[in-house]
Amino acid sequence: MKNRVVLAYSGGLDTSVAIGWLSRDLNADVIAVAADVGQGGEDMEVIRKRALSCGAVESVVLDLKNEFADEYCLPALKANALYMDRYPVVSSLSRPLISKHLVTEAQRFNANVVAHGCTGKGNDQVRFEVSIAALDPSLKIIAPVRDSGMTRDKAISFATENNLPIEVNKKSPYSIDQNVWGRAIETGFLEDIWNAPIEDIYSYTAAPNTNNAPDEVLFSFQNGTPVAIDGKTVSMLEAITLLNARAGAHGIGRIDMVEDRLVGIKSREVYEAPGAIALITAHQELSNVTMERELARFKRQVDQRWTELVYDGLWFAPLRRSLDAFIENAEQGVTGDIRMMLHGGRATVTGRRSEESLYSFELATYDTGDQFDQSMAKGFIEIFGLTTKLAALRDRKFRNGK
Repeated sequence: MKNRVVLAYSGGLDTSVAIGWLSRDLNADVIAVAADVGQGGEDMEVIRKRALSCGAVESVVLDLKNEFADEYCLPALKANALYMDRYPVVSSLSRPLISKHLVTEAQRFNANVVAHGCTGKGNDQVRFEVSIAALDPSLKIIAPVRDSGMTRDKAISFATENNLPIEVNKKSPYSIDQNVWGRAIETGFLEDIWNAPIEDIYSYTAAPNTNNAPDEVLFSFQNGTPVAIDGKTVSMLEAITLLNARAGAHGIGRIDMVEDRLVGIKSREVYEAPGAIALITAHQELSNVTMERELARFKRQVDQRWTELVYDGLWFAPLRRSLDAFIENAEQGVTGDIRMMLHGGRATVTGRRSEESLYSFELATYDTGDQFDQSMAKGFIEIFGLTTKLAALRDRKFRNGK
């Protein structure tokens, strides 16, 4: 009896070639599973049929856009998830979702092997394999591109020799991954970190242009969840999609950075995430208005750790689930409206309002009506600075002020 392998199928060169490689070298029946996480591009039915033409015995296409938005992007928004304070974990979010469905399909088709198309240099191999192992430790995991030394040239030759129905752009220097939360571009001339990005690499965003008319948008949140844009009720997917278009038109969400990969190397990445950046910016500002100071301070630490766990492929780790519980509790009261101006590559908050606001005009104002008792400040400062003062006196006495 042949082995059965469930393959995470993108429709591209590597995973199309992997179907033939797995069938030939492992004597396996390949079930190709393609996930729609809002990446756009080719029609998913075309991708499904391509897998069959490349030799898959079954080809499954899954519409995961709403699940991705509700169960992965929304938690990331509530965690203000920006890796290294900049990158909104675009690819990191989709991998555990895809892994979850690969395991489900493997169980449905009685497959004992799951395969993916990652290389040995990237983070995604970790995200897939750790997630799959967490969900079904009995499954064997293989990575044809990584494990067989399948270079791009070899993949092209294999596709040509076997007449695989896939168009190969031999001149394309980029590796691109995208979903509704954003788009990642790497390799090619971008590997020289002195080279500036060129306009041709961008797809989700237009070049920032201050001559364009600004676009004012009103975000409404309920307990950290965006529920309306400009007064119109939206789902999470609708909110992201709408902001991708509106913020993207103003060049918002372009990120060019050198990041620390999990595998130990530094990598130059260019990202586009207009909707994610606009939503996170609005959410952060509303949190500033509604969240108590000590809770907000601690949550920033939790947000950073949550983001690192997700980036590192530990979505299904117990710590991530526990941090989710804290974040959900902390988000109670992050309710209200944020007004934002989209213009010239910037998402600028221009207004805030909330019934749960902790901002008090009467305490903040310096004008008539000020209710802050300034006479208490002197004693407060004396007590607050007492330990520092005592340490300074001690140091002056025993260490000559050093």
